Amino acid sequence: MMHIPRRTVLRRAAALAAGTALTSQLLPNAAHAEPKAPVPPQAREAIRRAEAGRARVATGLPSHNGWEMEKVVDDHGSIYTRPVPGTPLDGVAVRMGDVETVLVHLVRRFHYEIDELRRGDVVGWRSPTTVRKGLPESNLASGTAVHIRPGHYPAGTRDGFFPLQLTVIRDILAELDGVVRWGGDDRKVDEALFYIDVKPGDARLAAVVDKIRDWQDVAGRGAGTPVDVSSRTRRSAAQLMERRQRSSA
Repeated sequence: MMHIPRRTVLRRAAALAAGTALTSQLLPNAAHAEPKAPVPPQAREAIRRAEAGRARVATGLPSHNGWEMEKVVDDHGSIYTRPVPGTPLDGVAVRMGDVETVLVHLVRRFHYEIDELRRGDVVGWRSPTTVRKGLPESNLASGTAVHIRPGHYPAGTRDGFFPLQLTVIRDILAELDGVVRWGGDDRKVDEALFYIDVKPGDARLAAVVDKIRDWQDVAGRGAGTPVDVSSRTRRSAAQLMERRQRSSA
């Protein structure tokens, strides 16, 4: 009978014990592993429709100010035709929510204090295929800009507004804390263009929206209320904002 050294016997016993312990740990886990539940047909269909809707609406591309451009309007995206109270406009296609609140406020102040608007005077969303992607006009495609009377103030031309009208524009921009920029201050001038000048999630946008909504809850505040744009306080704020925005062109 072959003699096996005691050390070898002990080593084999230890290996066998370790293997047994490992197997005893793995088997219960394997036995108790639950298979993934199949996705119900209704859920699969809902997912498919959601993905198809996303593909139909989204471009995956940002406009000049960082907001995503969308292919369609009034069709399950973020951009819808929204009313502009107090004006004869049929509405303006803008991004719903905070952007809508700010741009509608601007359009209303323009109507009340600069020049009375008529149907068709304000253009909101435009298809991404019709705007130049590297310029601020691309913000129209993300629903974060408006063109006010683009035929009256064609791109590339200056001095389309009278001095008092320009004073009101500066007052509006200061009132909105620089969240909105005027195309008249851009290197490629577009005096009809007004657009959101902060990226998605910027706290300044939310702060301005809170301010506008507070005005809406108080009689004698907000768009349509007489404002002394020539007061020292408002003029100082407007001039400061003008210098800041012109310097960033």
